[in-house]
Amino acid sequence: MSLVAIVGRPNVGKSTLFNRLVGMRQAIVDDTAGVTRDRHYGRCDWCGREFSVVDTGGYTTNSDDVFESAIRSQVQIAIDEADLVLFMVEAATGITDYDAEIADILRRSRKPVVLCVNKVDSGEKMFDAYQFYSLGLGEIYSISAANGSGTGDLLDAVVAALPEEEQQEDPYAGLPRIAIVGKPNVGKSSLTNALLGQERNIVTPVAGTTRDAIETYYNKFGHEFMLVDTAGIRRKTKVHEDLEFYSVMRSIRAIEHADVCILMIDATTGMEAQDMSIFNLILKNRKGCVVVVNKWDLFIKDSNTMRDYTEALRSRLAPFDDVPIIFTSVVKMQRIQDVLNAATEVYANYSQKIPTARLNEALLPVIEETPPPAWKGKYVKIKYITQLPTAFPAFAFFCNLPQYIKDPYKRFLENQLRKNFNLTGCPVQIYCRQK
Repeated sequence: MSLVAIVGRPNVGKSTLFNRLVGMRQAIVDDTAGVTRDRHYGRCDWCGREFSVVDTGGYTTNSDDVFESAIRSQVQIAIDEADLVLFMVEAATGITDYDAEIADILRRSRKPVVLCVNKVDSGEKMFDAYQFYSLGLGEIYSISAANGSGTGDLLDAVVAALPEEEQQEDPYAGLPRIAIVGKPNVGKSSLTNALLGQERNIVTPVAGTTRDAIETYYNKFGHEFMLVDTAGIRRKTKVHEDLEFYSVMRSIRAIEHADVCILMIDATTGMEAQDMSIFNLILKNRKGCVVVVNKWDLFIKDSNTMRDYTEALRSRLAPFDDVPIIFTSVVKMQRIQDVLNAATEVYANYSQKIPTARLNEALLPVIEETPPPAWKGKYVKIKYITQLPTAFPAFAFFCNLPQYIKDPYKRFLENQLRKNFNLTGCPVQIYCRQK
């Protein structure tokens, strides 16, 4: 599939156009310059031609922004990856030094370029657009990304300039989706980069560097899945900016769309209230879970530290404490592979389908030995069990009086399921139905 990169200086409307092209508010848009920091991918379909779009951070030089050099590097990588570059400028501001510098980079890249003049929402501003012919990048296309005017002609030009390709199905359809979630600055992007072996996402000591949920295809060491790095999720009272609110919403949406979530916590602070809120969010959405304790190299240890830490952590996670716990130091590349192996194993448990015959063979003798408590002189009899066709592990217990099976006995049934079948890392849902 062809790839189109949207590049330009900060705050010219790249993310607004990106959202319009992919048809949803996928990238964060704000009046603040420099909101987009990582490459952000989406998909556009125009007149039957489908192509990928990548949104990049604004290209700048000599600014005070700690992210400047990292953003410049991300933009250069996006240009190198792309089949076509959509260069955005702004009509009212005219040609800036940044615009001239980017135009020079694009001419040297020898990639097809479509020059797009944004914020042309009146006839008067149409005249301001003509000055951009002097950049020497060919035809210009005047648009307003905010209201959509001119985007049809722009997309016609993009599709016409894209190289011809054979129609093929999405190679990533049906792959497991693994999301890395947690509070800000616990090492989520560092883990992503360590797993991928490249600087896919920007990493700085500043909390809240990542603002979008970034998806990447992973295929190494026998593992194949979509890896999603997310923005750190803070408590609501700590979220003061609108754009951070959207970052948190993207992270929550990433959890909703994932199969397995890797919950990263800081070893030096332990499992705090906000970590528990994220863990409960994973459970609420019935997703597989792996807990990764990062920065373990900074924790003062003795011979029993890891065992004691694990026990304390499981008591915090109870009643759902059947979760893999991995201790890592991403900076020192310790036990990174263990995280992958645990996530893959949890996905296998999460997606397994247990035959009805095996379920009944394992559980009915146990239920007969320890039946549900009688309720007001009425005896509950469970006749058979089957797994429901849901994305997560869910089981139906058919009985004569389902309304009399209470939560304590449901927990007993869940424990028996976990004892007989490998459901580590997976929340289990139990339904009692009328036979």
